Amino acid sequence: MTAPSSGTGSARIHRLAEVGLLVDLADLDAVLAVDAALRRAREDGDPRLAEVLDILPAARTLLLTVPAGADLDPVEEAVRRLDVDPSASAADEAPTVEIPVVYDGPDLADVARHTGLSEAEVVAAHTGTPWRAAFGGFAPGFFYLTGGDPRLEVPRRSEPRTAVPDGAVALAGEFSAVYPRRSPGGWQLLGHTDARMWDDARTPPALLAPGVLVRFVEGEAS
Repeated sequence: MTAPSSGTGSARIHRLAEVGLLVDLADLDAVLAVDAALRRAREDGDPRLAEVLDILPAARTLLLTVPAGADLDPVEEAVRRLDVDPSASAADEAPTVEIPVVYDGPDLADVARHTGLSEAEVVAAHTGTPWRAAFGGFAPGFFYLTGGDPRLEVPRRSEPRTAVPDGAVALAGEFSAVYPRRSPGGWQLLGHTDARMWDDARTPPALLAPGVLVRFVEGEAS
């Protein structure tokens, strides 16, 4: 196991007026490691992070928001002096969410063609490796999932659809995702799920959160 490093290394930290910090990092792995370290420090009661309202990871950046007028000096100090464990984002204790999928998507054959796999092998690859919720996307409940079988890396569709149904399970690039609502989209559609990715009546409303493991399970059409 790699020993934790002191601080965030070559990260660049930008102040967003009086409402937060934007941390520029090298790649998604670095984002996930710093995100895990910040959440752990906040849960442990680090007083420098007491006023942080939210921690929002993206592909290569991490946003920390605070109330307007809050003192950003201690927050920045906490980030700069953070003990970052590169393996923390893959911790065994991360919660796992199972999502049942009916693999009847209109792009399943195209994904098989792109990858050189059979359709059954695409399904086996998608369900055989756990994915990790890395960061949120364009709609509430939409999460970019990373860490799946590398054979499933496929391009977006050359012509996006004007409407993708809610619950569509999809691939694009190195990511998988579930559409939480009907919307335009250019991802390759593998199938669909009845799992509610966003529910205003649920606490919290999002089914997933950064760091959560996702395991897709093949189901049958009802």
